[in-house]
Amino acid sequence: MITEVKQKALLAKQAAALTNNVSTEQKNEALLAMADALIAHADQIIAANQIDLDNGRSNGTSESLLDRLALNKERIDGIAEGLRQIVALDDPVGEELAHFTRPNGLSITQIRVPLGVIGMIYEARPNVTVDATGLCLKTGNTVVLRGGSAALESNKKIVEIMRDALASTALPADAIQLIEDSDRASVNEMLKANGLLDVVIPRGGASLIRTVVENATVPVIETGSGICHTFIDETAQLEMAKQIAWNAKVQRPSVCNAMETLLVHKQFAAQHLSELLAPLADSQVEFRGCSETKALYPAAATATDEVYATEYNDYILNVRVVDDVHEALAHISKFGTMHSECIVTENEQHAALFLQSVDAAAVYHNASTRFTDGFEFGFGAEIGISTQKLHARGPMGLPALTSSKYMIRGNGQIRK
Repeated sequence: MITEVKQKALLAKQAAALTNNVSTEQKNEALLAMADALIAHADQIIAANQIDLDNGRSNGTSESLLDRLALNKERIDGIAEGLRQIVALDDPVGEELAHFTRPNGLSITQIRVPLGVIGMIYEARPNVTVDATGLCLKTGNTVVLRGGSAALESNKKIVEIMRDALASTALPADAIQLIEDSDRASVNEMLKANGLLDVVIPRGGASLIRTVVENATVPVIETGSGICHTFIDETAQLEMAKQIAWNAKVQRPSVCNAMETLLVHKQFAAQHLSELLAPLADSQVEFRGCSETKALYPAAATATDEVYATEYNDYILNVRVVDDVHEALAHISKFGTMHSECIVTENEQHAALFLQSVDAAAVYHNASTRFTDGFEFGFGAEIGISTQKLHARGPMGLPALTSSKYMIRGNGQIRK
């Protein structure tokens, strides 16, 4: 008996032979049709999403995860705008990467080409369903989506609307496939669907990503969990430090580029720690801190190495007082996940040292880590934030979803 994964991956593979040859204009028309359809059917999406939210509350899902799941008209407008931004971007497919002629007369050209069939495995964020689809289709790929069970009704409705929108375009509806089987076996099957899926991209928490990386035989583009740090240096401006720290933690704590640990220079902490933490406390953030933190801010609970290695995605913040920028760098090296790190300082030498020394996909000086995002970087949507070092790193936009091939033209040359 053919499984859902095999059947839908096969349909996506067959569709890839068509999407590979569709023009940029035709791809853009399809993306705009999907954007319009999502807005036109927003009420249907919200109704389906409400079922997921109700189920989540019944199952005891935390408020931070429910926030990641929730859709409203404003968020749907934003998702549709992401598709329109992708339309406005240059199509990388067919881009000439190199061209040269060999002494024997062979003309060799390297161009960008689609990866093929992309398997997306992700958790309770239905916006990823649209982001991933838009990026895949713009780059001539097809996509097999396997979202978390918490967002199943939302994803089913969104995919139904997008597939229907493709009916009047040059792109086949089968370019978008959704795996509805919520059993873990469907994930395992995708990870070993060699010959059907060309690459798998996991997007979610550390446990999901580890499972994919450790078990896949299909090539993986690894996105990473986000234990992100903000270091407040001795010379930081207090108001700037307060605003950046609050934004990095509170603006949307459930996402991977939110701050999990605040590092504070000992001299800055001695003068300003209570002021620095006050806006966070007003936003119901709970604190875990080192002994120096607790001495200056007794309301903090005790932080341990296990605590510093935790990605909360919630209103909980680790705080550590450090002697200098070097101790901050050592802490980040030990506990960071190579995602996004920030220094707030007026010392240009410290800023340069931090930017150069931190091994992460995105490193900031005097700006919130919340900007590590394809939309904010001008990539339109993003398919994920890669923390690996091969092929792609950081927010992955269109070029990250392409490979290349060499086209060689001759006039009868043979190798001697």
